[in-house]
Amino acid sequence: MGKLVRDRIPEIIRRNGGDPAVTVLGETEYRAALRDKLFEEAGELAEATPEEVAGEIADVLEVLRALAAVHGHGWADIERVSLAKREERGGFTDRLYLR
Repeated sequence: MGKLVRDRIPEIIRRNGGDPAVTVLGETEYRAALRDKLFEEAGELAEATPEEVAGEIADVLEVLRALAAVHGHGWADIERVSLAKREERGGFTDRLYLR
């Protein structure tokens, strides 16, 4: 079973004596792999220790940046939409839990 990896992972594997089998995905497969990767990284974040949280958030962010790009959105676009939603609906700083 394969998985989407960061661009330099094959290089790192080779440098450590490995011989990775790598395929470049087409557009449809790439989008699906990014969605799968998002769930993988979110699961790792959910299980992270306090010391690991920042690194796992960074991994989720990198996948989100790639998803935005593959759907034709620059990160500034995402920030604008996020700000508009925050202004309309608020954020999560009040820790409100709807029952």
